[in-house]
Amino acid sequence: MSYIGKFTWLITFLLLFIGTARSQMLINGAGSTFGYPIYSKWFDDYTKVDADVRFNYQSIGSGGGIMMLRNRTVNIGATDAPLSDAQARAMPAAVLHFPSVLGAVVLMYNLPELKTQNVRLSGPLIANIYLGKISRWNDPAISSLNPGLKFPDEAIQVVHRSDGSGTTYIFADYLSKVSPEWTSRVGRGTSLKWPAGLGGKGSEGVTGLVQQTPGAVGYVELTYALTNHIPVATILNHDGKWIAPSLKGVTAAAAGASANMPADFRVSITNEGGALAYPISSFTWLLVYKQQQDHTKGEAIVHFLRWALTEGQKDAAPLNYAPLPQAVISKELEALNQVNIPPS
Repeated sequence: MSYIGKFTWLITFLLLFIGTARSQMLINGAGSTFGYPIYSKWFDDYTKVDADVRFNYQSIGSGGGIMMLRNRTVNIGATDAPLSDAQARAMPAAVLHFPSVLGAVVLMYNLPELKTQNVRLSGPLIANIYLGKISRWNDPAISSLNPGLKFPDEAIQVVHRSDGSGTTYIFADYLSKVSPEWTSRVGRGTSLKWPAGLGGKGSEGVTGLVQQTPGAVGYVELTYALTNHIPVATILNHDGKWIAPSLKGVTAAAAGASANMPADFRVSITNEGGALAYPISSFTWLLVYKQQQDHTKGEAIVHFLRWALTEGQKDAAPLNYAPLPQAVISKELEALNQVNIPPS
């Protein structure tokens, strides 16, 4: 091979190597199962926007996502529970919260006799079921809320998450607002000391247990219940209205938050007032370090977040999430300027 041929071959090889290296830039994320369906869609779609970026996301629950972000084994953490002050202090550096979409936690149940009926549950009643105080479906406390329905004389099989979960936090946050006994005995958190029930790992585990267990009741994200065609309960909201879970109800719950959103975006919208508000609604958040360690990855993360907050919102409704209010998006796009990217 001539000198010119060797030089041309070397240049071609280097260009191919550089192109391959760029295409292999990987951004790692982990956490929320609540947000996994839309994050999976976003990560796939974004590669069509920037072919040099690939994402690896582990749907392991919010607790796991926070831990992996704290250990810096992922670039993005995903959680349905904003960091507490103690969790924020435990991080090695400042972390920024970015709400991604809104969703609903629902109570699904396995009662073949009432599969086509509209079962009603109130917050205090749900708390008493999960506290183990109401243990049979034909309990008068349930029947009194459901005139005309005949419940079976069957044990209630309570199902909850066994892993650290933001879905659990949303559910417990709601129960803490409607039941003083729940607040004193259990409280809120991503992991709880459950008074009763069976544990399932991840949303998939809880869904599977409910499907397989006659008389079961479990909490899960709306999208999982709809995908698996499992009946869900109508819930009595803050204003005394019976509200079936829907995107309209989630949007109504977020209406007040958009006007009073704190600067760090850590806010709870469970048990919000409003005639149309679904009471177990929540934002879900993507977490990133304020000070990025890598210029290229830092830029890619910011570009992805900007895309998710704008173009990506169109994917929310088809996947049974509610898109962010425009007022919240505007504040988040401004907050993206706080991410510090080191020089290249």
